Amino acid sequence: MSESGAAARGGLLGPPGSLQRRLLLAAGAVLGIALLAATLSVGFILHRFVRGQVDGRLDDRILALVSDLRPAPGGGLSLGRERDGPPFDRPRSGWYWQVSRGGDRLGSASLAGQVLPVPDLPARRARAEAFVPADGLGPWGESLILRVLTVPGTGEDPPTVLVASAPAAALRGPVLEALRTLALCLGVIGLFLFAGVLVQVRLGLRPLRGLRDQIAGIRAGTLDRLPDRQPAEVRPLVAEVNALLDRNAAHLDHARAHVANLAHGLKTPLATLSLALAEAGSERDRGLARLVAGMDQRIRHHLRRARAAAAGGPVRARADLAAHLADLRLALLRIHADKAIAFAIDVPDGLGVACDPQDLDEMLGNLVDNACQWCRGRVRVAARRTDTAVLVSIADDGPGLPPPARETILRRGARLDESQPGHGFGLPIALELAAFYGGSLTLGTSDLGGLAVEIALPA
Repeated sequence: MSESGAAARGGLLGPPGSLQRRLLLAAGAVLGIALLAATLSVGFILHRFVRGQVDGRLDDRILALVSDLRPAPGGGLSLGRERDGPPFDRPRSGWYWQVSRGGDRLGSASLAGQVLPVPDLPARRARAEAFVPADGLGPWGESLILRVLTVPGTGEDPPTVLVASAPAAALRGPVLEALRTLALCLGVIGLFLFAGVLVQVRLGLRPLRGLRDQIAGIRAGTLDRLPDRQPAEVRPLVAEVNALLDRNAAHLDHARAHVANLAHGLKTPLATLSLALAEAGSERDRGLARLVAGMDQRIRHHLRRARAAAAGGPVRARADLAAHLADLRLALLRIHADKAIAFAIDVPDGLGVACDPQDLDEMLGNLVDNACQWCRGRVRVAARRTDTAVLVSIADDGPGLPPPARETILRRGARLDESQPGHGFGLPIALELAAFYGGSLTLGTSDLGGLAVEIALPA
């Protein structure tokens, strides 16, 4: 199957259980974790940066308050100049400042006369003359970011506590806005990275897809062995497969030699016996001659099965269907010359089947010979290819077979008409050969009026 066909069947990730799907899912998980970690890391850095900016602004305000703090006439606190510029002049804005010493207190205009609560700071944090960060609530319950400075008093004077605050939104808003932009950018980067991984995985697995096609070529008979030029990672596998193919070929040749010897040892005596019985001429001898002919048919059938089984499976070969049918047509037209058969062949040029040529001749010979024997004058052989198989249809205009008889005729040795020559092995042999190659054989009624035989063989 092509890459586009596999993608269409299994989607972008490939079919379930495939290496491509596993690699892409693993890469997607790693990329997702990496991008999430990057987002959190950058978010933490942005948070610290923006918090530093806010803290610096509040510290500047506190330092300005310290520089402008004056004792008021008659005691108390006062400022040398107005310190309520924007944004500390907007009521309830969250931008507040407050100076307190004992019972005296000064506050920004944004406090609107309210008191800014100062959280109790641990002793280790509330160091004198050091800015201390804190979080708290404002007079109206809003979340605030606080900076606190404690200036120790002189003599009997209590310490002065200066507080400046900013709304928590001043920190969250810029950080969230930056994170949204960052997430969009990282998402686009993640898509490009995943596309790169997809290309990398498909390029990396392309040799395996090529190896699959080469093995299919061996099954189809277009290749004898796998090419040695392969990526280093799959060379050991290719070497093992080629060694297995070579060993099977050697075993097949050895078995064929033994089968040929056995065939020669059996068929010669049978032929001599058949000639001797034919010359005798008596009815009893003619009956024995038919038995000898039947034995010869059985021996040839079982020797062929032994030869095929010695290969451990279907023989790796390719046979041109049109060429074999053309030769078969010439032979059968001579054999059945008395019937003047109109023999039609509708087979595309170059259509091949993954069968041993001898097995193909035996299957087609039995089936087409039956059609010629029972037809009234017309025989048609047609073939077409599906995704994985070649369907060969043999039709005649003879009497055909009723459905109950179709199962009977496929049993070895079964004959419906003893007056016709034959031994009842043609259809069963064709059926067994087709099944041996992973195909099938079915019987039906042809549009010519007689029997239609359809045999499926591997393409």
